[in-house]
Amino acid sequence: QVQLVESGGGLVQPGGSLTLSCRASGSIWSINAMSWWREAPGKERELVASITSGGSTDYADSVKGRFTISRDNAKNTVYLQMNSLKPEDTAVYYCNANIHKISAPNAYSYWGQGTQVTVSS
Repeated sequence: QVQLVESGGGLVQPGGSLTLSCRASGSIWSINAMSWWREAPGKERELVASITSGGSTDYADSVKGRFTISRDNAKNTVYLQMNSLKPEDTAVYYCNANIHKISAPNAYSYWGQGTQVTVSS
């Protein structure tokens, strides 16, 4: 079994910062791409940032220059450093990872449970 557990969400004022963490655990052989998504009320889930196993990153235009995705492969953990937060960043943030389980022939996509980020004064 594989689990993704997020942490680090909360309430922050506009212009503030938060760092989200997501740790994968279980019968993991390897982790390919990891990513952060968000879902605001009434909107579809959208990709915020992604990072390959080699460290290549990609960002949504709306967060470029403000958010930074990184990973610690030894800890099976992905991070999202969020700076200069805006009210429109308010959403539930989910991590996703493409994971190859031990003794499994293929890799599959797994999701965390989500963590709420609220940007408000």
